[in-house]
Amino acid sequence: MRQLTGSEIIIECLKEQGVDTVFGYPGGSILNVYDALYKQQDIRHILTSHEQGAAHAADGYARATGKVGVCMATSGPGATNLVTGIATAYMDSIPIVAITANVAVSILGKDSFQEVDIAGVVMPIVKHSYIVKDIHDLADTIRKAFSIAKSGRPGPVLVDITKDVTAAKFEYEPKEIEPVMPITKHIRESDLQKALTMLKEAKKPYIMVGGGAICSGASEELAEFVQKVDVPVCDTLMGKGAFDGCSDYYTGMIGMHGTKASNLGVTDCDLLIVLGARFSDRVCANPKRFAQNAKILQVDVDPAEVNKNKVCDASVIGDIKCVLQELNRRIEPMEHSEWIVYIKSLKEKYPVTYKQSKLCGPAIVEKIEEMTKGNAIITTDVGQHQMWAAQYFHYRKPRTFLSSGGLGTMGYGLGAAMGAKVGKPDSLVVNIAGDGCFRMNLNELATLSRYEIPVIEVVFNNHVLGMVRQWQSLFYEQRYSYTTLNDKVDFVKVSEGLGATAMRVTTIEEFEKAFGEAMASNMPVVIECVLDSDDKVWPMCAPGASIQDTFSEEDLEKK
Repeated sequence: MRQLTGSEIIIECLKEQGVDTVFGYPGGSILNVYDALYKQQDIRHILTSHEQGAAHAADGYARATGKVGVCMATSGPGATNLVTGIATAYMDSIPIVAITANVAVSILGKDSFQEVDIAGVVMPIVKHSYIVKDIHDLADTIRKAFSIAKSGRPGPVLVDITKDVTAAKFEYEPKEIEPVMPITKHIRESDLQKALTMLKEAKKPYIMVGGGAICSGASEELAEFVQKVDVPVCDTLMGKGAFDGCSDYYTGMIGMHGTKASNLGVTDCDLLIVLGARFSDRVCANPKRFAQNAKILQVDVDPAEVNKNKVCDASVIGDIKCVLQELNRRIEPMEHSEWIVYIKSLKEKYPVTYKQSKLCGPAIVEKIEEMTKGNAIITTDVGQHQMWAAQYFHYRKPRTFLSSGGLGTMGYGLGAAMGAKVGKPDSLVVNIAGDGCFRMNLNELATLSRYEIPVIEVVFNNHVLGMVRQWQSLFYEQRYSYTTLNDKVDFVKVSEGLGATAMRVTTIEEFEKAFGEAMASNMPVVIECVLDSDDKVWPMCAPGASIQDTFSEEDLEKK
């Protein structure tokens, strides 16, 4: 066994876990760790412009690769700047490990310079948080953090390490890391039999797939299950890509901005099979009226999600991939031809459409899909552009749509795109942002240009906070309170000043030319798309209404 400093032990433990990239920002308390990083060659460190960007980059890396993302920050404000990114990962069940350093044990709790109880601060938004005050505990704590982050329902874990521990020496003993196995101990035979009975009795079954299916890697099993049961499929925002968005069985997203086909189909079904989704308010709108004609079968690895937002008739607790394997092995092929024909008629009657007289978000998203042939990782920020990216791009594979669903974090997308591109260097990565979101973390363009990370940033600039303005238009009698961003900021000049190539477009023809140049450049590129301030996302379900009351622009005009 070798005598190593605490900082060297941290690096060796990261190597044990197969970590190849860390996103972070140094400072006084974490200097020893950064000194150890300097002396090694195996782990790449990406210096972000802000700690929040590091957390989002670790998140995007994790979503795109399926591995644990890692970020680092110093004590005090460095650590607290990670909080929004940690909360974003927690809400969407993304495995990241955040490593922070704190002041020495001797001055803990004395309001020392840059001292914050970060382990306590993040407690409600992590799977677990640690503070390491004894070097004897360091290696095992880091190993536990990675195991917790990626086991069961994934999520973030924070490890805070005092500065004296990073400097102390201790014997380091390498360990072989055991793979994390899927949780199957709660899969009960009686629950499987109940599920099979419900499937056999159903005349109008429907599947709602969420992010849990992506976490468990269940896409192949889901495709087989859909074929066997002969059942239509909708997805939540977080479930995009779990099922092929070009399949005839697919009916689009469900919920507040879901398709009418999905919303009406789920309202009419007699059995709703929910795979890794949590019945959030953006999906259910009014839980009491959601799928009220159906029995509900929920499959989830986390028993806390069952009956939390919507009471179910039956559930199977366990890893979704394993549950579907069991069901596929036991179930006989079914046929629901009359039901499928009806759902197909809904798709034909209520397609997702938009007015094509000018440059608009949906047209840009469709053009991106056309020019990439659907082979791209799309990240988004939060707002109207996020919904258009979900509605008009057909995601055929998991881990190709990265977006902040649960927390709705403006400024998420650029850091996430950076992490995705670092983790999947052979993939084309496009971040779709609104101008309000772009302002929040555009400083990460400096990171992209420094490391020559070729992300394409498409900014939908309507000079307003679009989604908030949409609500103000529809529900606040057009009182646009502080949502107008019409000022003197020039995104092209700012982007160029941060080292990126930048272009401004006002027509779809100009966008096509600019995007083609961006794909060919292999450098970070910003394309600012000038849009109308009053463009809206359709269809829409009013908050608190039933999803069957989803309305389109045409419905509103008829009123």
